[in-house]
Amino acid sequence: MSYSRASRKMMIPILALLLLLNGMSGAFAAVSSSASIPSVKIPPVPFAFKSSPLPNVMVIATGGTMAGKAADQTSFQNYKAGTYLMEDLVKQLPDKNKIADVSVYQFGNKGSGGYTIADLYDLSQVVDEALKLYDGVVVTTGTDTMEEIGYFLDLTVQSEKPVVITGAMRPWDVIGTDAPANLYNAIKLAGSGKTTWFGTVLMLNDMIHAVRDVTKSNAHRMDTFETPIMGALGYIDESEIRIYRAPARALKAGTENWKTPFDLKKIAKKSLPIVGIAYNGQEMSGGAIRGFVADGAKGIVTAGTGAGGISSQMSEARKEAIGKGVIFVTTTRTGSGTMYGGGEGIIAGDSLNAQHARILLILALAFSNDFNTIKGWFEGVGTQEIDGSKLAS
Repeated sequence: MSYSRASRKMMIPILALLLLLNGMSGAFAAVSSSASIPSVKIPPVPFAFKSSPLPNVMVIATGGTMAGKAADQTSFQNYKAGTYLMEDLVKQLPDKNKIADVSVYQFGNKGSGGYTIADLYDLSQVVDEALKLYDGVVVTTGTDTMEEIGYFLDLTVQSEKPVVITGAMRPWDVIGTDAPANLYNAIKLAGSGKTTWFGTVLMLNDMIHAVRDVTKSNAHRMDTFETPIMGALGYIDESEIRIYRAPARALKAGTENWKTPFDLKKIAKKSLPIVGIAYNGQEMSGGAIRGFVADGAKGIVTAGTGAGGISSQMSEARKEAIGKGVIFVTTTRTGSGTMYGGGEGIIAGDSLNAQHARILLILALAFSNDFNTIKGWFEGVGTQEIDGSKLAS
């Protein structure tokens, strides 16, 4: 087929238009495709920091008492949590140029109890993305559920780099506040690299704790966080960071066994199930257990008396729930102690307290419906039995 010169000249703009439209459709397809994939936008390491000898630390802020605005300078308890922006607080820290180059990511700004499990799913992935660029991360939260947020991060963050969670018992703007010192020391600890392979650790009041074992023990005191029986990992004395023991998972450093099974990129947020905590007491009814089941709970943690005991009414309600496929984990309300045994539909919670066991059960049920698999995770994730007779081999 042949075309005249005039025909060919008419075809040129038509072909150009077709090529332009084709290119635009490709661009639209690329935008549409990328928009369907959620992404985390972590600020890059500033150019000025790249030539600095100091470690690069990112502070990921969620609010809490640390960012709280008090009614007046002596109102230790009367304040609004999550008011100040972390960028402004970091600017006020003296001598931070001695310990790290600090960047800030404002994830949220409210009390720790205001965050959902789905929010923690997002927070964990923000931490992992930040650790692709930065040497360490500090996460600031309210202290009320700090141990749960910290343990969620410990179980899900995939990077071996330091993650330090901190906060304050007194708001930033009152006399005697612990907020600036806690933030400063947390940045110092994250930048030191001394908790590499430790998972997430908690640092408050100069003390360093493993988040699997630590608990908030007092409503108001600044030394509220304690690790029953086993004690703290170490502490910070001005320029000295002293680590005297490591969490169990650090013994698996550099191996595939160091990582937990809970890579959040493999599941959707909607996979995270409802899990409740039923607290036992003298002649306690089974209403709490039945209520959780009615709400659609896939798992329930019991905080039992002594070595995990529950009342006869709770026991009957538990039996009914197990018949409906609900998985139970036994813990103690005493604050410490290892649970053993278990039974049909019941898993021993090892040395976890009820709130920690709930976090692990939520994640376990999100990744598996198999009872024995979940039981194995409670026995092996974050634990390590030490047998001195086998250490040399």
